[in-house]
Amino acid sequence: MPSIAIVGAGPGMGLAIARTFGSHGFDVALIARNRDKLNDLASRLDAEGITAAAFPADVLDPDALTQALKDAATRFDGIDVLEYSPAGSLGSTPLTAPSETNPSDVQWAMDFLLYGAIVATRTVLPAMREAGAGTLLYTNGTGSVDPTPTLGNLNAAQAALRNWVLSLHKELADTGVQAAHVAIGV
Repeated sequence: MPSIAIVGAGPGMGLAIARTFGSHGFDVALIARNRDKLNDLASRLDAEGITAAAFPADVLDPDALTQALKDAATRFDGIDVLEYSPAGSLGSTPLTAPSETNPSDVQWAMDFLLYGAIVATRTVLPAMREAGAGTLLYTNGTGSVDPTPTLGNLNAAQAALRNWVLSLHKELADTGVQAAHVAIGV
């Protein structure tokens, strides 16, 4: 069976992605911070006939994220698709307008969105390259292409991720591995 690792799995978009891929025969590795919530998502998917397993890790902890992805690859005999979409709640996320943004205001978002994506990619990409096949999907908000001033610090990190993914896609041309960025505005 092919497999997908969803980094930032939650009850909204992560569950929808898991259901979509699972309904097409993919095994699903769920990665996020909260073990209990992940186990609940895995149970819900299992009840729907989708093979899923929880691999708790925080994207801000590179070693834990790397280990979770390695454990998922071992459990599902590889990772065919990496989907990276961690999201904090807006209530707990410090937001700044561009003119009020300090480097420290952007650092947490860069750690969360860009650096975590780089860690996840560096973990799964070697096996994908060796196989000559794989998909790397990165999902965040539309601030990466159409910034909103109230999200000045978050927009900067989203745009950095988008730019990095576009460069990665060009680097991987003709390898059989695809990289794509999806900006979702709701």
